[in-house]
Order: sequence, then C-alpha cells, then structure tokens
Amino acid sequence: MEKPNIKKNDKLELTIEDLSYEGKGVAKVDDFTLFVDNALPGEVVNAVILKVGKSYGFAKALDIVKKSPDRVENIDNVYVRTGIAPLSHLKYSEQLKFKQKQLQIDFQKARLDIDVNETLGMEDPFHYRNKAQVPVRQINGKLTSGFYRRHSHDLVPMEDYLIQDPKIDAEIKRVRDILRKYNVRGFEESKNKGQIRTIMVRRAYYTGQMMVVLVSRVRDISHYKEITADIMANPEIKSLYLNINSKTTNVILGRDMMLLAGSAYIDDEILGHTYRISPRSFYQVNPTQTQRLYKLAVDKAELTGKETVVDAYSGIGTIGLSLADKAKHVTGIEMVADAVNDAKQNAEINGIENADFIVGKTETVLNQWAKDKKKVDVLMVDPPRKGLDNSLIDSINNIKPKRIVYISCNPATLARDLKLLSDTYEIGDATPVDMFPMTNHIESVTKLTRK
Repeated sequence: MEKPNIKKNDKLELTIEDLSYEGKGVAKVDDFTLFVDNALPGEVVNAVILKVGKSYGFAKALDIVKKSPDRVENIDNVYVRTGIAPLSHLKYSEQLKFKQKQLQIDFQKARLDIDVNETLGMEDPFHYRNKAQVPVRQINGKLTSGFYRRHSHDLVPMEDYLIQDPKIDAEIKRVRDILRKYNVRGFEESKNKGQIRTIMVRRAYYTGQMMVVLVSRVRDISHYKEITADIMANPEIKSLYLNINSKTTNVILGRDMMLLAGSAYIDDEILGHTYRISPRSFYQVNPTQTQRLYKLAVDKAELTGKETVVDAYSGIGTIGLSLADKAKHVTGIEMVADAVNDAKQNAEINGIENADFIVGKTETVLNQWAKDKKKVDVLMVDPPRKGLDNSLIDSINNIKPKRIVYISCNPATLARDLKLLSDTYEIGDATPVDMFPMTNHIESVTKLTRK
C-alpha cells in the first residue's frame, strides 16, 4: 500500500466508515487509514490532517457536512477534546452496541466462537464516578483546576466533569476556592515550581462520606491549618490527607501520605457488605454497576456452599467477600500488602470467618498448592489491563480449577487468554458490563468450565 499524497495541516472531505476501539472515526484515503476525532460512522466531515505515519494517520473533524442520526448534539465538545468522555457525542444505546461489537471483533481475531450478550448499561449514564483526580496548574496567576487536552499536558479549566458524582465536582471547586483564598500556588510543570499538583476526591456512594487528598510538590504549605479547618467545615468530609509528590512523573500519588484531619478511611457498601477505603485502595469507580458486575460474577461461579474459591488480584477483598457466604472457603491473593491488610479488616468488619487473604503472586501460590495436592474448585480472576501472565496460565493448568470466572477490563488480552485456555476449558458466553459510560473502556464477565 502506497501512502497517499497527504501531509500535516492538509484539509479534505472524509467519509467515516467505522469507529476504532478508541472511539475515533475511521476513514480511508486510497486504502490509507485515518483516525478522525469527533466523527461517527456514516458522517461526511471536513477534516484537517494532524499527523501522517507510515501505515495510518490522524485527523480532526472541523465541521460536519452530513451528520449521523446517532450523534448527540447537546454535549459540550470539551468532553471529547479532553478525553474525559470520548464517546459522549454518540447515543448511549449505540455506545452499548459498540462495546458488544468490540468484544466480538477481538474474539473473531483470536478465532474464538464465543457468544457475546448485549452490554449491561445504566439508566443514567452520567455523573457515576465516585473518585476524581483533577490536575491543578497555575494559570494567569491563579490556581486553576480542570483536565488535560487529549495527548497533552495543556490544562482546560473545568468545573463540571460530566461523568463524576456532582458532589465531587462541587467539592473540587470548593477546595480550589479555599486554596485560592490563601494564595496557594498551583503546579507549574514547565518550571517544576508551585505547590498543588492534584486534588483527589473520593465519595462513598452508599454512605455519602468523602475523602480529600491534596497532592503537593512540596511539604510546606502556608496556612495549612486554616486550609484544613476550611476544608473540614463540610460535614461530609470525613478524611483529609496531604500527599507529597516532588518527582517529575505522570504518577499521581507520591510515597509520603500524611493524614491532616479526620479518619484514615471512609466506608462504603457493596452487596450488603461494608468496605474501608483508604487513599490508595483500588475500589471500582462506578458503584451501581459494580453491584451488577459482582452479582453476575457470583452467579457465574455457580456456588453451592461446598467450594474452595481463590480470588486472584483480590485487592481490598470486594469480590471474594461478596461470595464468601455462598462458598466453603475463600482465599484472596494480592501483591500489594496494604490492600491485603485492608481486605483482612474488611472480612473482620463484616463478620466473615471463612475468608483469608495472603500477600503474593497467584501463580506462585497455586503452584505450591498443586504440589501440596490442595484443590481449587473456582478461580476468580480480575487482572489489570495486561491480562494473565503466561506463568499464571501454566499454574492454572497445574491446579486445574473446575470453573474460572474471568472479569476483564481489556477485550484484546481477554481474547488472548481465553485462546490459551481453550484447549482445557469450555468457554461460555461473555457479558459486557458498562462500568465506564461515555468512554471506550469495556468490562466483561466470562465463565470457563474445565473439559
């Protein structure tokens, strides 16, 4: 394929044929693929070329000549430009179909014949996030909060983030104004100067408790006692931390975490169980859909009360403890020691005595169990985006669990892993669960049964 005669800043009319997995429009120029921001299948757009690579390029729609009937008109384009909600210009019913289709495409690529059910969506797909990490910068002499323009560190000032709990949005604005009141400086990335880099807010959906974390480049913030008092004046704030991150890095939280006021954690509930959440806890960000996701996973485990269950990547124990009352025993395995301590506390808080949690790699533990002739009836896996390591798949083949319930956040690595397990396991249907409406992220649940 020869690259067409197009270059950066060229303007041309494009017909959009499809959506990429990132939610960009897909157009062809002489069989050369262009990924087009803010464009939907069936549309004809006037676009400007942003970048031309060897085998594909990028463009941005300037105006739409022919609109898709699936385009949402009343959404501010800022949510697409910042990447907060890259699918917000697409009708929600079509977003759900898009996510179902992405799973189907990845399964087909892996030559897997798996039925994909309709995506389980939300009644109200906005204002669902229970956690926000909002960057802060010094702009025109003022501490300013907002979000980055896509693929950049250019801050776009914002107050309504569309997909976050409105009480979190209001709290970010309130904290920003308190910091301004005491002339605290926002971070200046190009000069590595200033103080506050990020405002992080978590809100427990079922209890209403909130936690605020101020991420600062420096430890010393003038008027910090007054700032603490002003932030804690909101009775919903149960916990206030200062985190120090002086490194030049994209990692949000630094190592030093200091409790300024209130409790060390906030409490929330999932499926009738109470969980303690600390600043670093991994906790699903969509509370209503988490209930559906976990219930689906528990149903697919088909527990009778006699099974030994292993919850891999167990975090603070949310999945393992959700099914403990239906199992004989649950063992959670997790690499992060703090998360294991949280999980043990969560088991104690909920009076669950048939669950234990250990620090370690799942593959190491399972291989030892296989040597000791211990059995696992059901294995729950909820891995990060990179999916299962080959060493874990080897250990699965050693321990031979009867059933595996695979919760995935990445269709491509899910398809790869299912292909590797398909010789020894029958693969059931897959159900996408829309944990992240308005974005291209896809969560799903699949059951495997040993042949």
